Amino acid sequence: MLYDNHVHTEFSADSEMKAQEALEAAARGGMGLVFTEHLDIDYPGDMEFTFDPKAYWETYAPLRSANLRLGIEIGMQEGAEEANRQFSLSVPFDMVIGSIHLLEGKDIYYRVFYKERSQQEVYSKYLLTMADMLRTHSFVDVLGHIDYISRYAPYDMPGISYVDFHDEIDQVLHMALETDTVLELNTRRLSNRAVLDELYPIYKRYYELGGRYVSIGSDAHKPEAVGSAFLVALDFADCCGFTPVTFVERKMVRAVADSSI
Repeated sequence: MLYDNHVHTEFSADSEMKAQEALEAAARGGMGLVFTEHLDIDYPGDMEFTFDPKAYWETYAPLRSANLRLGIEIGMQEGAEEANRQFSLSVPFDMVIGSIHLLEGKDIYYRVFYKERSQQEVYSKYLLTMADMLRTHSFVDVLGHIDYISRYAPYDMPGISYVDFHDEIDQVLHMALETDTVLELNTRRLSNRAVLDELYPIYKRYYELGGRYVSIGSDAHKPEAVGSAFLVALDFADCCGFTPVTFVERKMVRAVADSSI
């Protein structure tokens, strides 16, 4: 079974999606799900990007099956490494995604972060922070959306160019491989052909360095986004030579055949 490995329900501060809504959407697409609720410790805003892991587990464990795994998306940031690690151990999560949502203690979702800062400066900082946080968060299973910043950065050409940032991207990819962290192929931006052209050199480089697996996830916060652009993602992964995977009890398995690797 193919899995959407990155889905947020009402346990995430920025999602109101019910578990049943997500499961019904996945069933229509013939796929399984991994719920990956947000944890960003000391988030610098009005929302609290955290949740009670025991309440999460008690609520969703009865639904856990071959069609549903239970995970978490951890916001990797300096100073939160041990707290993040302990949270990841608080219940038996199936999968742990590590992502960069904050830089210098600020949310890169908001345009104010980029004010009077060049794309070169911001993207270099973003990628080097990602590489460093992978080193200190070596317990995560998946590196979430390497291109996350491209969704929100207000530059004329917000994509991450491998030509312009090859040294920084290589550091991220080397660290992912060194820590046995699988690269995510996030489908949020894949409906745009230009995005495929942007990401192809990054993922081909990952393959050249020894990467063989990808985790495919929609980052859905609404039912209609579950499984979005998955056919595009599967074609992209196949073109690059990757095997799609998911995780069960923190063990990597093939996402399609659901067999151990």
